[in-house]
Amino acid sequence: MTVAVLYSRALSGMDAPLVTVETHLANGLPSFTIVGLPEAEVKEAKDRVRAALQNARFEFPARRITVNLAPADLPKESGRFDLPIAIGILVASGQLPGDQLAQYEFAGELALTGELRAFRGALAMVCRAAGSGRAFILPCDNASEAALVEHAEVYPAASLLAVCAHLSGAEKLARSEAAVAPGVGHYPDLADVKGQQQAKRALEIAAAGAHNLIMVGPPGTGKSMLASRMAGILPPMTLDQALETAALQSLGSAGFKLEQWRVRPMRSPHHSASSVALVGGGGNPRPGEISLAHNGVLFLDELPEFDRKVLEVLREPLESGYISISRAARQAEFPARFQLVAAMNPCPCGYLGDAKGRCRCTPDQVARYRGRISGPLLDRIDLQIEVPALSPDDLLTAPAGEPSSAVRQRVAVAYEQALARQGKPNAQLGTREIDRLCKLDEAGEALLKTAIARLNLSARAYHRVLKVARTVADLAGAERLATQHVAEAVQLRKFDRA
Repeated sequence: MTVAVLYSRALSGMDAPLVTVETHLANGLPSFTIVGLPEAEVKEAKDRVRAALQNARFEFPARRITVNLAPADLPKESGRFDLPIAIGILVASGQLPGDQLAQYEFAGELALTGELRAFRGALAMVCRAAGSGRAFILPCDNASEAALVEHAEVYPAASLLAVCAHLSGAEKLARSEAAVAPGVGHYPDLADVKGQQQAKRALEIAAAGAHNLIMVGPPGTGKSMLASRMAGILPPMTLDQALETAALQSLGSAGFKLEQWRVRPMRSPHHSASSVALVGGGGNPRPGEISLAHNGVLFLDELPEFDRKVLEVLREPLESGYISISRAARQAEFPARFQLVAAMNPCPCGYLGDAKGRCRCTPDQVARYRGRISGPLLDRIDLQIEVPALSPDDLLTAPAGEPSSAVRQRVAVAYEQALARQGKPNAQLGTREIDRLCKLDEAGEALLKTAIARLNLSARAYHRVLKVARTVADLAGAERLATQHVAEAVQLRKFDRA
């Protein structure tokens, strides 16, 4: 047999399209050619495969070797094609039987010794392979994450020799079984934060309804402390959410770690981050911070210090829940359903309105500082609260606050109530669903009309007030919205009131 056909997977955003690895041996001067739009990492597979085969005591054919990675118009990157290329050469040269190749898909980077090394994106690839009905052979280091996919048939291997022994029937590989308990997120406790009852209440409402939140206050009032505790009060993830989050993390440069399974992600990029770092991109598009925070929290501290162009790229994903990255040659789409938690000072020095008169900022300086955040972006943030400085008495004598575990229980009940009612969190309600689920009594309608007139609310802000009021009612166990629910929602729009 001079031609061998195997299957593997490429990566294109969250998708993992099928790649057919065709290996052909022909007479002529010895050569080794890889075609099918391979990038540098794939071209370098020639040297890794040659050394791995020789060190595994196989014969490297002194013939004209051509490897085609089809489809030809799909770019191929990473060293994951080393294993299928090596197996293809062995089958085409008659050193390995090829009668079982159609049952498997292969991926793995080869060391020069023939050992198999982990590769990026295994979880996304196995998700697609499970739908095709084929089993997947990959390195042992990728087995734990790959086995998280239900009904996937995963066979981990430590080396090229182990894969060859499995295909020849000499020694079968053991199938990897998923037996993974949810990880434990080590988040700080909300009880550590003294005072700031309104901010804690806003955090609870944001967690129960998946709302975005911005906190404004002078330095040292606990904004970062509160934000770091947000992920610890979010409700547990469903299996589908956990798989999607894990698949996105496996595509990132840091990869997916098993202890992160079903743990809400918390991302806090520095304000010097670029727009590409935030939304993703590159020649081979990879997920950015907003996608790595999918089903979790994205915390942006010192919000006005971010470049305005960087902040503006958040507007579409905040509304749609995904980011579409378009390049001249490639397009990719990543989920980005994150909760934005932002913090900022009221002015450049941070002490605007301070009783001690420490602020020396002029009105123009304050206006320019706040103008770094556009109105359309603020309009997309449901909760806008002020975090004032604590008095000495509150700081010294305030009792310990409520622990995160107690808040998380209330949040989970309200969150499940919303899912049972409409199948999604309140923050994701559409216009028709708002009209149906957020009906007001006469007093509530009168209050909201007054708020719209006095605060000059946009149509988007009006709908967001109703969504927040729906969450407040869920936390109170109420079926219908009442005046007090609307009043609290309006009070949580600090920038509109200003």
